[in-house]
Amino acid sequence: MKRRDLLKHLMEHGCALLREGGRHSWWQHSQAGRRSAIPRHGEINDHLARKICRDLGVSEP
Repeated sequence: MKRRDLLKHLMEHGCALLREGGRHSWWQHSQAGRRSAIPRHGEINDHLARKICRDLGVSEP
């Protein structure tokens, strides 16, 4: 899955960028009070994308 597609999916479900780290971007879902790190790779493994969505409490893409 492309990183930009994952970020678009997260934004549609109410997630927002919390901060930029060294090699990851930290995103949070403010309503659920959860956050997760998203690597800055062009391509993100589907298994990792599902894990990020579960961590943030949003539906899987």
